[in-house]
Order: sequence, then C-alpha cells, then structure tokens
Amino acid sequence: MAMIQPFHVMEVLAKAKALEQAGHDIVHLEIGEPDFPTPEPIVARAQAALAAGETRYTPAQGLPELRALIAEQYPPAARPAPARVAVVPGSSAALLVAFALLLDPGDEVLLADPGYPCNANFIHLFGGVPVGLRCGPETGYQPTPAMIRQHWGERTRALLLGSPANPSGSVIAPEAMTAIAAEVRALGGTLVVDEIYHGLVYAAPVRSALHDGDDIFVVNSFSKYYGMTGWRLGWLVAPSAYEDAVARLCQNLFISAPTVAQHAALAAFEPATLTELERRREAFRARRDFLVPALRQLGFDIPILPGGAFYLYADVSRLTDDSQRLAAELLAEAGVALTPGRDFGAYRQAEHLRFSYAAPLARLEEGVDRLRRWLERRV
Repeated sequence: MAMIQPFHVMEVLAKAKALEQAGHDIVHLEIGEPDFPTPEPIVARAQAALAAGETRYTPAQGLPELRALIAEQYPPAARPAPARVAVVPGSSAALLVAFALLLDPGDEVLLADPGYPCNANFIHLFGGVPVGLRCGPETGYQPTPAMIRQHWGERTRALLLGSPANPSGSVIAPEAMTAIAAEVRALGGTLVVDEIYHGLVYAAPVRSALHDGDDIFVVNSFSKYYGMTGWRLGWLVAPSAYEDAVARLCQNLFISAPTVAQHAALAAFEPATLTELERRREAFRARRDFLVPALRQLGFDIPILPGGAFYLYADVSRLTDDSQRLAAELLAEAGVALTPGRDFGAYRQAEHLRFSYAAPLARLEEGVDRLRRWLERRV
C-alpha cells in the first residue's frame, strides 16, 4: 500500500465541490468524464431489463450476445472470436485481469510517462514494477521502438500503451503501432493496449492494435465514447491461449459484470445510438478546436494537436515551475479546476497541466475568459 499513490485529480474535485457548496461558480476542466448523459436507447434497454427481472448473475465472462456484438464491432481483418472477449466491470478491471495473467513479483512493465495514473498502481498490486518511459512531444507522448528496446531488461514482461492517450490525447498511427508490436514480440514480451477512447478520434479513423497480431491484449470500455461511466462496464480481448485463465479470474474476482449494465450495453451498437454518439464526437471536436488556439493565445504551450480523447496536456513552464501550486491558485482565484501534472507521472510533471474539454462549449469559453483575466491581473 505504500506504493499505491492517490488519484490527485479527485482531491482537486473535492476542493472544487467545497467551493461550490460555499457559493462559488467553478468551471470544471479537471475530470475525464463525458458531460453528456447516457444515450436514451441504452437507458431504455436497461429499464426493459429491470422490468423483465434481469437482475441475476450472468456468465462470468459476460452475456454471450454482448460478447458477440463486441467482437462484431472490429473490422474483419482484426475481428476476434467472441470466446476471446471478456466483459468486465470497467476497463480498470480489464487491466487488472491482464496484469494478473502476465506478472510475477518483480516483473517489469514499460509504460509511457506521462500516462494514466492508475496504471502503475495496477502493476504494483501484482508485485510488478512499472518502468516509465519519458515521452515528450518529440515522440507524440508515445514510446518508440528504439525507446522500448533501450529500456527492455531481463525482468521486462510487457509494454502498456494508451491510444488515444491520457493526458495528451495523442494517437499512435497504424504503422507506428505495427512497428511497436513487432519490437515487443521480438523482445519476447507481451503488448497490452488501452483503447478506451477509440470512438473519440478526430482525424483519420483509428485502427485497433488487434490488426497487429492475435497475441496482443486489448482493453476497451463503454465509459468514454458510449457515455456509460457509472455503469461500470468494459471488456478485454485476450489471446486465445488465455481464454480459460481469463474465465477463472473473472469467476473469482467479479463473479460477473453488472447484469443490468450488460443488458443496457446491447443497445450501444444500435443505429440510433451510434448516430447520437457521432454527434457527440463532433461536439468534442468543436470543443478541442476552440480550446487549443484559445489556450495557446494565453501562453499555454500545447505542442501537438490532440488526435483523440478529450484532453489537452499543456506546458506551463512559461508561467510557473510548480503546476500543482498554479492549479491551486487558478481554482481559488479564477474558479477554474484543472489537473496538475503530478497525476500523470514524474517526467516534467511540475511543468504541465491537463485540461479536460468534457464540458459544454459555453463553459470552456467562460473558463478561458477567467484564465485571461487572471493572467492579466498577474502581470
């Protein structure tokens, strides 16, 4: 437990909520949760499931029809057999299963720094050792084959990637993912890819890592693109050799994922739902296209245009050498809640803030205006 770090953004949220309770208006740009409600067809399917009494356990790896639907969402060239798909209580559970399968105490996992803060903690839980690879804008905040090769050691077991990534929003191009997968395979390791933001990509359509081999673990979720954060539902696609082991872990760790959430998710792939989700994706794109130039104009350095997710990772070294203090000041004095870089790793964390644009455009405009006025007072 001494190794398990807190999720610092939750501290920011708690302080922001306390200020709101005291009567202050806060612009929330800290939390990575879509502001849109769960689409109506998904909610209606859940209500129908409840009315039909669908409240008992499901098979440990999920409803067979949902596993089949998930498999069908992948293009034919990358489509897994439904038996390789396990439905679990969120993508965090999927990563826990993957690391439980792959790690013995002392085994190392390479991962990007900066990256999603809980990943290192998942590795620690199974006695593993997270090894951060310092990734800056020069590599798109993603590891390269050369970096992977340089840091691979005798105890290295796996590489974990996120694409699109949190906190940078960067996307690994298909040819780059192919090269990374080949490098990890040549080194005798396993590639684990977090694809939970795959629906939220704003340039060329993103390609699943499943295109690059059936020996890759792929994690996804109904939380971000499908707007089902509180339903706690995700999935893991594992190599076929692990099907029995995945089943045993799901049986023992979870019994099964939430039954009503699984029935609700059957509606996630219906045309009416997908039409609404595409409208929301375009709204996120419009928010990004407003926020990036607006922040750059204020002096926040955003060296690459995020290709996906709903985050901006801003270099604030022109403004401070302590992003945590800056975040605290902006919350208290400007009423804008942001996440300091300390949540995402060690590499240049004191020089960065993460902005989440999972907020209505009007609130983003208000937040930028408050930042502008705060900076003008500061000069």
